[in-house]
Amino acid sequence: MSADPVVLLLGRRDHPTDGVADYCEKLREYGAPRGLAFEAVPVRWAEEGWGTALAELREAAVAWRDRWVLLQYTTLAWSYRGFPLRAPRVLEILRHCGARPGVVLHDFAPQTGSGVVAAVREMCQLRVLRQLYERSDLAIFTIPVKNISWLPTRREKAAFIPVGANCPELPAGARHTEHDKMTVAIYGITGGSQTLPEVADIAFVVKQAVASGHVLRLLVFGRGSSEAEPALRSALAGVNVEVETLGLISPEEVPRTLGRADGLLFVRGHISSRRGSAIAGISVGLPVVCYSGPDTDWPVTEAGILAVPQGDRQALAGALENVLTDASLRRALSDRSRQAHEKYFSWTAITARFAAEIGQGADCVSAA
Repeated sequence: MSADPVVLLLGRRDHPTDGVADYCEKLREYGAPRGLAFEAVPVRWAEEGWGTALAELREAAVAWRDRWVLLQYTTLAWSYRGFPLRAPRVLEILRHCGARPGVVLHDFAPQTGSGVVAAVREMCQLRVLRQLYERSDLAIFTIPVKNISWLPTRREKAAFIPVGANCPELPAGARHTEHDKMTVAIYGITGGSQTLPEVADIAFVVKQAVASGHVLRLLVFGRGSSEAEPALRSALAGVNVEVETLGLISPEEVPRTLGRADGLLFVRGHISSRRGSAIAGISVGLPVVCYSGPDTDWPVTEAGILAVPQGDRQALAGALENVLTDASLRRALSDRSRQAHEKYFSWTAITARFAAEIGQGADCVSAA
């Protein structure tokens, strides 16, 4: 491998899991065999303070002349309270040191809310997003660029690359579809103020399915699942459904767990090409019952999804009823998910897109 590694700059780690760090590790793992190297480097502003962290970055960046350095941006990776004003300074330092600055925008829109503080925060975040775009040579978005409203008319340096599942791929034929109960997987609960609305959605849909005569197992796991368990069990009290809550599990366990299900119920907002937990279901060939919204667009619409308007629980329950009742529909949706994964959401396809955008890794492009 002759090309110098692409540097992936990470901010403050998220806890208890960090999807962006996992994303960078997958790029490294799947890029290496195909001639594309990645190196993750943390900017330790949260531990050392911004002055020290930027001084260390400036020293390290001397060795990155003419190399791509991609800042991995989420709002809270570069700010404690949602005011990431120093993030654009990172790109300034990179350019001054002769590196090729870029950014992967995992958060690509400002947070909205009510009140004066929320309004100021939204304005600040939008300003930062625009500055990151202006100061980069390449800006990678995880949804189609046409859906980014704040971009300028000329968008030559904006690129779209969907995310993949931050877990191993399930071998072909490894799903266990022979079981005594129809099994619906729930991968992750958002948490915080979204816990109760998401639990209410899940409970409504499950109650409708049970009322229609289905014998169900609900398989709940991932981030926020343990915290949401009391509310979920309370909401389903008296309903004839088996609830199995696993909490956080290892990446290796995720595909095996999803492989036990007949479908994935996704209520964490609307589905899009940036929703890693939904992509995980697609990666194992599951039908996905979900909400649609502004970012529900190609290529996630190529997968085996049944999407209904955001917040329409009755339609969501009807979509799940169709999946549970119609075996031929389940097979067709499953086939679509597997094909979409291979073509768009596999890490082989994703690293090929990176290679095309940054002009490296010919082996990667030819292998995809």
